[in-house]
Amino acid sequence: MNKDILLKGMQIYADHQFIENGYIKIQNGKILEIGPIETLKTSDSFDIIELSPSSKAVPGFIDMHIHGVNGADTMDATINALNTMATALPKEGTTSFLATTITQEKEAIERALGNAADYIHHHQTQGKAEILGVHLEGPFVNKAMAGAQPKDHIIDPDIEKMKEWQALSKDHIRLVTIAPEQPSAMDLIRYLKENQIIASIGHSNATYEEVSKAIEAGASHVTHLFNQMRGLHHREPGVVGSAFLRDELNVEMIVDGIHILPEVVKIAYKQKQKDGLILITDAMRAKCLENGTYDLGGQEVTVKDGKAVLKDGTLAGSILKLGQAFKNIISFADCSIEDAITMASVNPAKELNIYDRKGSLATGKDADIVILDENLEIMATFCRGQLAFNNGGNKQ
Repeated sequence: MNKDILLKGMQIYADHQFIENGYIKIQNGKILEIGPIETLKTSDSFDIIELSPSSKAVPGFIDMHIHGVNGADTMDATINALNTMATALPKEGTTSFLATTITQEKEAIERALGNAADYIHHHQTQGKAEILGVHLEGPFVNKAMAGAQPKDHIIDPDIEKMKEWQALSKDHIRLVTIAPEQPSAMDLIRYLKENQIIASIGHSNATYEEVSKAIEAGASHVTHLFNQMRGLHHREPGVVGSAFLRDELNVEMIVDGIHILPEVVKIAYKQKQKDGLILITDAMRAKCLENGTYDLGGQEVTVKDGKAVLKDGTLAGSILKLGQAFKNIISFADCSIEDAITMASVNPAKELNIYDRKGSLATGKDADIVILDENLEIMATFCRGQLAFNNGGNKQ
């Protein structure tokens, strides 16, 4: 049974307002009340957590693109792997996510999809990050822009295959990365749009014209902007130029200072502004582990000094924590905390069509709450009203 909790004394970045000295009442996993401390009436039945005046309550972060963490990966296709991810992610402020697959043989993808459906329906629990569905990254991508996607298993876009996989996932595929220049891609993008699945342009060598056609067909998202896509050229805008020019496209960014230099992050922020950007990690299983050799999609990945690479030096996902990306975007782009919240919480919730219950701190929404200290480090994370992570810094 959920305990009723009262958080009090902190700064609150609430929906459309900033509260200097506020409180949040949590009941049955939801936000019951939120407001300035002087309006707090009764707290008799609540477990009170006193927070410092310099601490900040922000909405839980939503990671739309993450493969793994702490030794586990979506492609492991086990309940234990997804549980490991759901347990580890609140430490970085992530309260919900899309379990992300990688290009592999179809049987491996199918096992991962079936396992994700099983987990979502039978093993999801409060007090852990919630799996919102699946991000199918590949296999409908361009071999010329494969990056860490195993080329041997890349296939042309296929509506019938997509239908099979969506059935296997029990309709939990929420986002598909696709290269629109590939054969039959436009047909698949139209199908995705008709079925309320986000079509994301990624691992793509598409021209501006091809991206424009994809937008007309229903594409609305770009997978890890700049990485493994046709860049901006003064005679061919490519995928990057399209992302900058077309407001229809929301774009993901891996803001770790490795995949994209800080100066280029700032350029993207100036072009897309807070409402067009989404912070993601694209993290693999080595996140939270030590330097060493790990597996990604059957490939050997070496992790050293914050960087994950294949044998040929190709970047292979990241070991970025979303809480660090939140700090980085503020530093790199010189933006506000409110803007960072929009990119880490609001935009993914809106794009996934769950803003009615996640993405901001408001009465009636899930109590997905991150408490930050004055340096924006994670102090505590609540997932649907239950304390999922506590660094020991707050008083109870």
